[in-house]
Amino acid sequence: MAHDFPRRRALLQGAAALATSATLPAFAQGQPRAPRLVTVGGGITEVVYALGAQDQLVGTDTTSLYPAAALATPKVGYMRQLSAEGLLSLRPDAVIAQGDAGPPVVLDQLRSAGVKVDLIDTTHDWTEVRRKVQAVGRAASKARAAQDLLATLDAQWEQTQQRVKAHQGKPRRVLFVLAHSGSPMVAGEATAANALIGFAGARNALSGFKGYRPMTAEAMAAAAPDVILTTTQGIEAVGGEATFWRRPEVQLTPAWQRRDSGRALVHLDALELLGFGPRMPHVVGDLHQRLVVA
Repeated sequence: MAHDFPRRRALLQGAAALATSATLPAFAQGQPRAPRLVTVGGGITEVVYALGAQDQLVGTDTTSLYPAAALATPKVGYMRQLSAEGLLSLRPDAVIAQGDAGPPVVLDQLRSAGVKVDLIDTTHDWTEVRRKVQAVGRAASKARAAQDLLATLDAQWEQTQQRVKAHQGKPRRVLFVLAHSGSPMVAGEATAANALIGFAGARNALSGFKGYRPMTAEAMAAAAPDVILTTTQGIEAVGGEATFWRRPEVQLTPAWQRRDSGRALVHLDALELLGFGPRMPHVVGDLHQRLVVA
């Protein structure tokens, strides 16, 4: 009936307004909105999940592969090839990234747009892990949770280091090989691999240079490693362990002589091994067992 039309219209408008308010984010209803985060660096992304802040994660870089749920997050590209347009399209409040993320001009564009950018220095030590937890705690407004997580991780790290220190014996010579694509490279000083080998109680078979160098026959013979450490992705890329052992450079090493023992070649997932995230105490304990004790 005509005289009921204004009333019906008012009811419909009220219902629509109620439905809309139910779907609005909390900040639009007068409540604080949880900060929207983008993480650049697999270890940093792991911290977000460890703090239970994954619902605030709106984007990650291509190195963020753990936990499995991180694979489904929108990707912003490789950490050193970021795009301001892609990042800003996600409307982040904060970007937490490793210190070598970039290019710098993109980070400046983010800051100019009002996005908080927190770069975590890469120092290859336990302090780096702690800084990642603290940075994510600040950005996610979860400072208390970050303190609790740090207390747990610090205790785990101390226990792991006590296990390593308690072991007696001559440190084994370990060589890290990076062979994801192209020519294999070996790790010298000032690398994540070098740090992990030392934390586990072993000794890097190569010294006298920083960074990575090609895996040549001369380098392998001079290194003379007892054990070769590499990534699972690297082993898969070359076609498996048997194929890896057939490389002529590797056959010049003591590790090759021990290949049938099952203890001369150790490999772990690349992010787990080199990510310097919250799994690090477990990783170092595992490496100590496999590189030193076994």
